[in-house]
Amino acid sequence: MLIEFSVGNFLSFRDKKTLSLVAAGISEAKESNVLETNRLSLLNGAVIYGANSSGKSNFIKAMSTMRRIVLFSLQQQSVKTLDIKPFLLNTETESQPSFFEIVFETEGIRYRYGFEITNKEIVGEWLYETKKNADKLLYIRQNDGIEVTASFKEGKDLESKTRNNALFLAVVDQFNGQIAKRIMKWFNSFITISGLNHEMYQKVTFDMLENKDYALMLNSFYEKLDLGFDRLKIEKVKFNPKELPEDMPEPVMKLMVKDLEGAFRYNISTTHKQFNKNNEPIGEKEFDMRSQESAGTNKVFNLSGVLFDVLNNGGVLVVDELDASLHPLLTRALTRLFNKKENNIKNAQLIFTTHDTNVMNSKNWHYRRDQIYFIEKDKYGASDLFSLAEYKEKDGSKIRKDRSFEPDYLQGKYGSIPVIGEIKVTFP
Repeated sequence: MLIEFSVGNFLSFRDKKTLSLVAAGISEAKESNVLETNRLSLLNGAVIYGANSSGKSNFIKAMSTMRRIVLFSLQQQSVKTLDIKPFLLNTETESQPSFFEIVFETEGIRYRYGFEITNKEIVGEWLYETKKNADKLLYIRQNDGIEVTASFKEGKDLESKTRNNALFLAVVDQFNGQIAKRIMKWFNSFITISGLNHEMYQKVTFDMLENKDYALMLNSFYEKLDLGFDRLKIEKVKFNPKELPEDMPEPVMKLMVKDLEGAFRYNISTTHKQFNKNNEPIGEKEFDMRSQESAGTNKVFNLSGVLFDVLNNGGVLVVDELDASLHPLLTRALTRLFNKKENNIKNAQLIFTTHDTNVMNSKNWHYRRDQIYFIEKDKYGASDLFSLAEYKEKDGSKIRKDRSFEPDYLQGKYGSIPVIGEIKVTFP
Protein backbone atom coordinates (compact mmCIF):
# COMPACT_ATOMS: atom_id res chain seq x y z
CA MET A 1 0.00 0.00 0.00
CA LEU A 2 1.16 3.49 -0.79
CA ILE A 3 2.04 5.62 2.23
CA GLU A 4 3.40 8.74 0.55
CA PHE A 5 4.88 10.02 -2.70
CA SER A 6 7.22 13.01 -3.02
CA VAL A 7 8.62 14.92 -5.99
CA GLY A 8 10.84 17.96 -6.32
CA ASN A 9 12.45 19.96 -9.13
CA PHE A 10 10.41 18.23 -11.80
CA LEU A 11 8.29 20.05 -14.39
CA SER A 12 6.26 22.66 -12.44
CA PHE A 13 7.27 21.36 -8.99
CA ARG A 14 10.27 23.38 -7.83
CA ASP A 15 10.29 22.44 -4.13
CA LYS A 16 9.68 19.01 -2.68
CA LYS A 17 5.95 18.28 -2.41
CA THR A 18 4.39 15.23 -0.78
CA LEU A 19 1.05 13.49 -1.13
CA SER A 20 0.47 11.47 2.04
CA LEU A 21 -2.07 8.68 2.46
CA VAL A 22 -1.55 8.46 6.20
CA ALA A 23 -4.95 9.05 7.78
CA ALA A 24 -5.23 12.19 9.90
CA GLY A 25 -6.83 12.08 13.33
CA ILE A 26 -10.31 12.92 12.08
CA SER A 27 -13.51 10.98 12.52
CA GLU A 28 -15.32 10.93 9.18
CA ALA A 29 -15.64 7.82 6.97
CA LYS A 30 -13.28 5.72 9.07
CA GLU A 31 -14.95 2.42 8.33
CA SER A 32 -15.07 2.86 4.56
CA ASN A 33 -12.00 4.96 3.73
CA VAL A 34 -9.31 3.95 6.22
CA LEU A 35 -7.15 0.83 5.80
CA GLU A 36 -5.49 -0.51 8.93
CA THR A 37 -1.98 -1.97 8.79
CA ASN A 38 0.25 -3.24 11.58
CA ARG A 39 1.62 0.26 12.20
CA LEU A 40 -0.43 2.82 10.30
CA SER A 41 -3.93 3.88 9.40
CA LEU A 42 -3.83 4.56 5.65
CA LEU A 43 -6.34 6.14 3.29
CA ASN A 44 -7.76 4.21 0.36
CA GLY A 45 -7.06 7.11 -1.98
CA ALA A 46 -7.07 10.82 -2.71
CA VAL A 47 -8.65 13.28 -5.13
CA ILE A 48 -6.65 16.20 -6.55
CA TYR A 49 -8.13 19.55 -7.66
CA GLY A 50 -6.61 22.53 -9.37
CA ALA A 51 -7.03 25.02 -12.17
CA ASN A 52 -5.94 24.19 -15.69
CA SER A 53 -2.12 24.42 -15.92
CA SER A 54 -1.81 24.32 -12.12
CA GLY A 55 0.29 21.14 -12.17
CA LYS A 56 -2.24 18.33 -11.61
CA SER A 57 -1.16 16.36 -14.66
CA ASN A 58 2.48 17.11 -13.85
CA PHE A 59 2.05 15.45 -10.45
CA ILE A 60 0.55 12.36 -12.07
CA LYS A 61 3.36 12.47 -14.63
CA ALA A 62 5.87 12.50 -11.76
CA MET A 63 4.35 9.25 -10.46
CA SER A 64 4.36 7.63 -13.90
CA THR A 65 7.93 8.83 -14.51
CA MET A 66 9.20 7.23 -11.31
CA ARG A 67 7.41 4.01 -12.22
CA ARG A 68 8.89 4.09 -15.73
CA ILE A 69 12.43 4.70 -14.50
CA VAL A 70 12.17 1.85 -11.98
CA LEU A 71 10.60 -0.79 -14.22
CA PHE A 72 12.44 -0.05 -17.45
CA SER A 73 15.83 1.10 -16.17
CA LEU A 74 17.76 -1.84 -17.58
CA GLN A 75 16.23 -1.44 -21.04
CA GLN A 76 17.90 1.94 -21.27
CA GLN A 77 21.04 1.99 -23.41
CA SER A 78 24.12 3.58 -21.88
CA VAL A 79 24.00 6.53 -24.28
CA LYS A 80 20.26 7.16 -23.94
CA THR A 81 18.85 10.16 -22.09
CA LEU A 82 16.23 9.67 -19.38
CA ASP A 83 13.55 12.19 -20.45
CA ILE A 84 13.72 14.19 -17.22
CA LYS A 85 12.76 17.87 -17.20
CA PRO A 86 13.56 19.91 -14.07
CA PHE A 87 11.85 23.14 -13.03
CA LEU A 88 13.05 25.52 -15.74
CA LEU A 89 11.71 28.85 -14.43
CA ASN A 90 14.56 29.28 -11.98
CA THR A 91 18.23 29.56 -12.90
CA GLU A 92 19.27 27.54 -9.84
CA THR A 93 17.00 24.55 -10.38
CA GLU A 94 17.30 24.17 -14.15
CA SER A 95 20.74 22.58 -13.77
CA GLN A 96 19.91 20.54 -10.64
CA PRO A 97 18.67 16.91 -10.46
CA SER A 98 15.02 15.99 -10.01
CA PHE A 99 13.94 14.25 -6.80
CA PHE A 100 11.59 11.26 -6.49
CA GLU A 101 10.79 9.30 -3.33
CA ILE A 102 8.09 6.84 -2.41
CA VAL A 103 7.15 5.15 0.86
CA PHE A 104 5.04 2.01 0.71
CA GLU A 105 4.25 -1.18 2.58
CA THR A 106 4.28 -4.64 1.07
CA GLU A 107 4.22 -8.07 2.70
CA GLY A 108 4.14 -6.38 6.11
CA ILE A 109 7.39 -4.45 5.50
CA ARG A 110 7.69 -0.72 4.91
CA TYR A 111 10.18 0.62 2.36
CA ARG A 112 11.39 4.13 1.59
CA TYR A 113 12.95 4.27 -1.84
CA GLY A 114 14.06 7.22 -3.92
CA PHE A 115 16.56 8.69 -6.33
CA GLU A 116 17.87 11.95 -7.70
CA ILE A 117 18.19 12.04 -11.45
CA THR A 118 19.16 14.27 -14.34
CA ASN A 119 18.41 13.76 -17.98
CA LYS A 120 21.72 11.87 -18.33
CA GLU A 121 22.35 9.95 -15.11
CA ILE A 122 21.34 8.80 -11.66
CA VAL A 123 23.17 11.05 -9.18
CA GLY A 124 21.68 9.61 -6.00
CA GLU A 125 19.69 6.56 -4.90
CA TRP A 126 18.65 5.15 -1.52
CA LEU A 127 16.64 2.34 0.00
CA TYR A 128 15.47 2.00 3.60
CA GLU A 129 13.56 -0.86 5.21
CA THR A 130 11.35 -0.78 8.30
CA LYS A 131 10.26 -4.04 9.90
CA LYS A 132 9.55 -2.70 13.39
CA ASN A 133 10.02 0.96 14.19
CA ALA A 134 13.22 2.59 12.94
CA ASP A 135 14.28 2.92 9.30
CA LYS A 136 17.25 0.69 8.42
CA LEU A 137 19.48 1.73 5.54
CA LEU A 138 20.00 -1.00 2.94
CA TYR A 139 22.09 1.00 0.47
CA ILE A 140 22.87 4.54 -0.55
CA ARG A 141 24.28 5.79 -3.82
CA GLN A 142 26.06 9.09 -4.28
CA ASN A 143 28.26 10.58 -6.97
CA ASP A 144 31.31 8.89 -5.51
CA GLY A 145 29.82 5.39 -5.46
CA ILE A 146 27.34 2.93 -3.94
CA GLU A 147 27.53 1.91 -0.28
CA VAL A 148 25.82 -1.41 0.45
CA THR A 149 25.14 -2.28 4.09
CA ALA A 150 25.36 -5.72 5.68
CA SER A 151 21.53 -5.86 5.69
CA PHE A 152 21.48 -5.89 1.88
CA LYS A 153 23.72 -8.83 1.05
CA GLU A 154 22.00 -9.37 -2.31
CA GLY A 155 23.54 -6.10 -3.52
CA LYS A 156 27.16 -6.98 -2.71
CA ASP A 157 29.61 -6.99 -5.62
CA LEU A 158 27.03 -5.56 -8.03
CA GLU A 159 28.07 -1.93 -7.64
CA SER A 160 30.47 -2.02 -10.60
CA LYS A 161 27.81 -3.56 -12.85
CA THR A 162 25.58 -0.47 -12.55
CA ARG A 163 25.65 2.07 -15.37
CA ASN A 164 25.44 5.79 -14.66
CA ASN A 165 21.97 5.98 -16.19
CA ALA A 166 20.60 2.79 -14.58
CA LEU A 167 19.19 2.16 -11.10
CA PHE A 168 21.13 -0.07 -8.72
CA LEU A 169 17.79 -1.53 -7.60
CA ALA A 170 17.12 -2.76 -11.15
CA VAL A 171 20.57 -4.36 -11.35
CA VAL A 172 20.02 -6.22 -8.09
CA ASP A 173 16.62 -7.38 -9.34
CA GLN A 174 18.26 -8.72 -12.50
CA PHE A 175 20.49 -10.86 -10.28
CA ASN A 176 17.41 -12.20 -8.43
CA GLY A 177 17.80 -10.21 -5.21
CA GLN A 178 14.76 -11.05 -3.08
CA ILE A 179 14.20 -7.59 -1.62
CA ALA A 180 14.66 -5.99 -5.04
CA LYS A 181 12.17 -8.45 -6.56
CA ARG A 182 9.66 -7.59 -3.83
CA ILE A 183 9.99 -3.89 -4.58
CA MET A 184 9.73 -4.43 -8.34
CA LYS A 185 6.59 -6.48 -7.80
CA TRP A 186 5.06 -3.60 -5.85
CA PHE A 187 5.91 -1.10 -8.61
CA ASN A 188 4.18 -3.41 -11.10
CA SER A 189 0.99 -2.92 -9.08
CA PHE A 190 1.46 0.88 -9.04
CA ILE A 191 -0.58 1.75 -12.14
CA THR A 192 -0.76 5.23 -13.67
CA ILE A 193 -3.14 5.87 -16.55
CA SER A 194 -4.75 8.71 -18.50
CA GLY A 195 -8.47 9.30 -18.39
CA LEU A 196 -8.20 11.11 -21.72
CA ASN A 197 -6.21 8.58 -23.78
CA HIS A 198 -7.81 5.41 -22.45
CA GLU A 199 -8.12 3.29 -25.59
CA MET A 200 -4.81 1.57 -24.87
CA TYR A 201 -6.22 -0.02 -21.70
CA GLN A 202 -9.15 -1.82 -23.32
CA LYS A 203 -7.09 -4.99 -23.84
CA VAL A 204 -7.19 -5.55 -20.07
CA THR A 205 -10.98 -5.42 -20.29
CA PHE A 206 -11.03 -7.84 -23.25
CA ASP A 207 -8.77 -10.27 -21.39
CA MET A 208 -11.06 -10.19 -18.33
CA LEU A 209 -14.17 -10.73 -20.45
CA GLU A 210 -12.63 -13.97 -21.78
CA ASN A 211 -12.82 -15.33 -18.23
CA LYS A 212 -16.35 -16.52 -17.47
CA ASP A 213 -16.35 -15.36 -13.84
CA TYR A 214 -14.94 -11.93 -14.64
CA ALA A 215 -17.32 -11.59 -17.60
CA LEU A 216 -20.31 -12.10 -15.29
CA MET A 217 -18.94 -9.51 -12.87
CA LEU A 218 -18.19 -6.90 -15.54
CA ASN A 219 -21.50 -7.35 -17.36
CA SER A 220 -23.35 -6.99 -14.06
CA PHE A 221 -21.37 -3.80 -13.44
CA TYR A 222 -22.25 -2.36 -16.87
CA GLU A 223 -25.92 -3.21 -16.32
CA LYS A 224 -26.03 -1.39 -12.99
CA LEU A 225 -24.44 1.71 -14.53
CA ASP A 226 -27.38 2.08 -16.97
CA LEU A 227 -25.13 2.70 -19.99
CA GLY A 228 -28.05 2.38 -22.42
CA PHE A 229 -27.40 -1.03 -23.99
CA ASP A 230 -28.74 -4.45 -23.09
CA ARG A 231 -25.62 -6.56 -23.52
CA LEU A 232 -22.17 -6.71 -25.08
CA LYS A 233 -20.99 -8.89 -27.91
CA ILE A 234 -17.24 -9.52 -28.23
CA GLU A 235 -15.73 -11.17 -31.29
CA LYS A 236 -12.06 -12.15 -31.42
CA VAL A 237 -10.86 -12.04 -35.03
CA LYS A 238 -7.55 -13.45 -36.23
CA PHE A 239 -5.39 -11.10 -38.28
CA ASN A 240 -5.99 -11.46 -42.02
CA PRO A 241 -3.30 -10.03 -44.37
CA LYS A 242 -6.03 -9.34 -46.94
CA GLU A 243 -7.30 -6.54 -44.69
CA LEU A 244 -4.16 -4.48 -45.31
CA PRO A 245 -4.47 -1.66 -47.87
CA GLU A 246 -3.70 -2.83 -51.41
CA ASP A 247 -1.59 0.24 -52.15
CA MET A 248 0.75 -0.38 -49.21
CA PRO A 249 4.41 -0.64 -50.28
CA GLU A 250 5.45 -4.29 -50.56
CA PRO A 251 8.39 -4.10 -48.07
CA VAL A 252 6.12 -2.47 -45.46
CA MET A 253 3.39 -5.02 -46.11
CA LYS A 254 5.79 -7.95 -45.66
CA LEU A 255 7.06 -6.49 -42.39
CA MET A 256 3.53 -5.98 -41.04
CA VAL A 257 2.44 -9.45 -42.07
CA LYS A 258 5.43 -10.88 -40.22
CA ASP A 259 4.88 -8.74 -37.10
CA LEU A 260 1.13 -9.41 -36.95
CA GLU A 261 1.25 -13.13 -37.65
CA GLY A 262 -0.93 -14.90 -35.10
CA ALA A 263 -2.27 -11.61 -33.73
CA PHE A 264 -5.93 -10.95 -32.95
CA ARG A 265 -8.17 -7.92 -32.97
CA TYR A 266 -11.45 -7.50 -31.15
CA ASN A 267 -14.79 -6.43 -32.58
CA ILE A 268 -17.10 -5.13 -29.88
CA SER A 269 -20.75 -4.31 -30.32
CA THR A 270 -23.72 -3.52 -28.09
CA THR A 271 -27.27 -4.72 -28.49
CA HIS A 272 -30.31 -2.48 -28.18
CA LYS A 273 -34.01 -3.34 -28.28
CA GLN A 274 -35.77 -2.37 -31.51
CA PHE A 275 -39.43 -1.33 -31.52
CA ASN A 276 -42.16 -1.05 -34.16
CA LYS A 277 -44.30 2.02 -34.80
CA ASN A 278 -46.47 1.10 -31.82
CA ASN A 279 -43.38 0.99 -29.56
CA GLU A 280 -43.65 -2.78 -29.20
CA PRO A 281 -40.35 -4.69 -28.98
CA ILE A 282 -39.72 -6.72 -32.12
CA GLY A 283 -36.04 -7.64 -31.87
CA GLU A 284 -32.56 -6.27 -31.39
CA LYS A 285 -30.11 -4.04 -33.20
CA GLU A 286 -26.33 -4.20 -32.90
CA PHE A 287 -24.29 -1.01 -32.56
CA ASP A 288 -20.55 -0.76 -33.03
CA MET A 289 -19.18 0.24 -29.63
CA ARG A 290 -16.42 2.49 -30.90
CA SER A 291 -18.39 4.48 -33.48
CA GLN A 292 -21.99 4.36 -32.23
CA GLU A 293 -21.77 4.52 -28.43
CA SER A 294 -20.92 7.64 -26.44
CA ALA A 295 -17.42 8.68 -25.40
CA GLY A 296 -18.39 8.07 -21.77
CA THR A 297 -19.61 4.53 -22.47
CA ASN A 298 -16.38 3.73 -24.32
CA LYS A 299 -14.34 5.17 -21.46
CA VAL A 300 -16.16 3.10 -18.82
CA PHE A 301 -15.60 -0.02 -20.91
CA ASN A 302 -11.92 0.74 -21.56
CA LEU A 303 -11.11 1.49 -17.91
CA SER A 304 -13.30 -1.15 -16.26
CA GLY A 305 -10.75 -3.92 -16.75
CA VAL A 306 -7.98 -1.91 -15.09
CA LEU A 307 -10.29 -0.89 -12.23
CA PHE A 308 -11.38 -4.43 -11.45
CA ASP A 309 -7.88 -5.83 -11.94
CA VAL A 310 -6.55 -3.49 -9.23
CA LEU A 311 -9.51 -4.24 -6.97
CA ASN A 312 -9.02 -7.99 -7.44
CA ASN A 313 -5.25 -8.07 -6.98
CA GLY A 314 -4.61 -5.02 -4.80
CA GLY A 315 -2.37 -2.12 -5.71
CA VAL A 316 -2.53 1.58 -6.46
CA LEU A 317 -4.42 3.04 -9.43
CA VAL A 318 -3.62 6.63 -10.42
CA VAL A 319 -5.87 8.25 -13.03
CA ASP A 320 -5.45 11.68 -14.58
CA GLU A 321 -8.77 13.31 -15.56
CA LEU A 322 -10.94 10.47 -14.29
CA ASP A 323 -14.14 12.48 -14.79
CA ALA A 324 -13.54 13.48 -18.44
CA SER A 325 -16.57 12.47 -20.58
CA LEU A 326 -18.33 10.98 -17.54
CA HIS A 327 -21.57 12.04 -15.85
CA PRO A 328 -20.91 12.90 -12.18
CA LEU A 329 -22.97 9.89 -11.10
CA LEU A 330 -20.80 7.60 -13.23
CA THR A 331 -17.67 9.09 -11.64
CA ARG A 332 -19.19 8.46 -8.23
CA ALA A 333 -19.99 4.85 -9.12
CA LEU A 334 -16.38 4.20 -10.18
CA THR A 335 -14.83 5.84 -7.12
CA ARG A 336 -17.19 4.13 -4.69
CA LEU A 337 -15.84 0.77 -5.80
CA PHE A 338 -12.81 1.66 -3.67
CA ASN A 339 -14.85 3.14 -0.81
CA LYS A 340 -16.82 0.00 -0.06
CA LYS A 341 -15.14 -2.70 1.99
CA GLU A 342 -17.10 -5.50 0.29
CA ASN A 343 -15.69 -4.44 -3.09
CA ASN A 344 -12.21 -3.45 -1.95
CA ILE A 345 -11.16 -6.59 -0.10
CA LYS A 346 -7.49 -6.29 -1.19
CA ASN A 347 -7.05 -2.73 0.15
CA ALA A 348 -6.59 -1.16 -3.27
CA GLN A 349 -6.06 2.61 -3.45
CA LEU A 350 -7.33 5.13 -6.01
CA ILE A 351 -5.75 8.53 -6.67
CA PHE A 352 -7.24 10.75 -9.36
CA THR A 353 -7.41 14.31 -10.65
CA THR A 354 -10.73 15.91 -11.47
CA HIS A 355 -12.61 19.15 -12.01
CA ASP A 356 -15.85 17.58 -10.74
CA THR A 357 -16.58 19.47 -7.52
CA ASN A 358 -19.40 17.05 -6.64
CA VAL A 359 -16.71 14.81 -5.16
CA MET A 360 -16.26 17.42 -2.41
CA ASN A 361 -19.79 16.74 -1.20
CA SER A 362 -18.70 14.49 1.65
CA LYS A 363 -22.27 13.48 2.47
CA ASN A 364 -22.81 11.78 -0.91
CA TRP A 365 -19.26 10.92 -1.95
CA HIS A 366 -17.62 9.98 1.36
CA TYR A 367 -14.26 11.68 0.83
CA ARG A 368 -12.53 12.90 3.96
CA ARG A 369 -10.73 16.23 4.38
CA ASP A 370 -7.35 14.47 4.35
CA GLN A 371 -8.22 12.86 0.99
CA ILE A 372 -9.00 16.13 -0.82
CA TYR A 373 -5.85 17.75 -2.25
CA PHE A 374 -5.33 21.03 -4.08
CA ILE A 375 -2.59 22.10 -6.48
CA GLU A 376 -1.95 25.72 -7.39
CA LYS A 377 0.89 27.75 -8.87
CA ASP A 378 2.54 30.69 -7.17
CA LYS A 379 3.61 33.88 -8.93
CA TYR A 380 6.97 32.26 -9.79
CA GLY A 381 5.30 29.43 -11.74
CA ALA A 382 5.94 26.75 -9.09
CA SER A 383 3.20 24.29 -8.10
CA ASP A 384 2.17 23.81 -4.48
CA LEU A 385 0.29 20.79 -3.09
CA PHE A 386 -1.76 20.69 0.12
CA SER A 387 -4.75 18.83 1.54
CA LEU A 388 -7.98 20.27 2.91
CA ALA A 389 -7.02 18.85 6.30
CA GLU A 390 -3.83 20.96 6.22
CA TYR A 391 -5.55 24.19 5.17
CA LYS A 392 -5.88 26.81 7.89
CA GLU A 393 -8.27 29.73 8.24
CA LYS A 394 -6.96 33.26 8.75
CA ASP A 395 -7.30 32.78 12.52
CA GLY A 396 -5.15 29.62 12.35
CA SER A 397 -8.02 27.17 12.82
CA LYS A 398 -8.50 24.16 10.56
CA ILE A 399 -11.47 23.49 8.29
CA ARG A 400 -14.31 21.76 10.14
CA LYS A 401 -15.94 18.66 8.69
CA ASP A 402 -19.36 20.34 8.59
CA ARG A 403 -18.21 23.11 6.24
CA SER A 404 -19.57 23.33 2.69
CA PHE A 405 -16.39 22.37 0.85
CA GLU A 406 -17.75 22.63 -2.70
CA PRO A 407 -19.16 26.21 -2.63
CA ASP A 408 -16.18 27.38 -0.56
CA TYR A 409 -13.81 26.00 -3.18
CA LEU A 410 -15.69 27.54 -6.12
CA GLN A 411 -15.62 30.89 -4.35
CA GLY A 412 -11.84 30.65 -4.17
CA LYS A 413 -11.53 30.05 -0.42
CA TYR A 414 -8.88 27.34 -0.82
CA GLY A 415 -7.26 28.75 -3.98
CA SER A 416 -6.50 26.31 -6.81
CA ILE A 417 -9.10 27.82 -9.15
CA PRO A 418 -8.62 29.94 -12.28
CA VAL A 419 -8.84 33.70 -11.77
CA ILE A 420 -10.90 34.75 -14.76
CA GLY A 421 -11.33 38.42 -15.54
CA GLU A 422 -14.29 39.98 -17.31
CA ILE A 423 -14.24 38.92 -20.95
CA LYS A 424 -15.11 41.52 -23.56
CA VAL A 425 -15.05 40.66 -27.23
CA THR A 426 -14.77 43.30 -29.90
CA PHE A 427 -15.61 41.93 -33.33
CA PRO A 428 -13.93 43.52 -36.38
